[in-house]
Amino acid sequence: MIYTITLNPALDYILKHQTFKTGEINRSEQEIILPGGKGINVTIILKALEIDSTVLGYKAGFIGEEIEKEVQKYGIQTDFIKIEKGTTRINIKIMTETEETAINAQGPTVEPEELQALYKKIENIQSGD
Repeated sequence: MIYTITLNPALDYILKHQTFKTGEINRSEQEIILPGGKGINVTIILKALEIDSTVLGYKAGFIGEEIEKEVQKYGIQTDFIKIEKGTTRINIKIMTETEETAINAQGPTVEPEELQALYKKIENIQSGD
């Protein structure tokens, strides 16, 4: 089994526009919501290549729950650690035909005991994984 770790996952909220003008009201032409974070992105590619993997990492609040559901829709196994304080982040991507603007949120703070929980999961990974 391959394991990926996403320490600070996000919901990527992608807004597509013909043009985008700062300081004005802009109406999007299309919206897409995807689970994101480096480890999640790698795991989605692995699944497309028909390679099973498990996503490790952190989730917090209703956004974290939604990320887990979205990842599982791909048929991917998850093993997130629930953080009690804060909320998992939403990143906003504004895309036009010629450029992309991103606003990335910070995400929750991982407490020492939550970090230890991740170390324990890593220690339990079997030889050959």
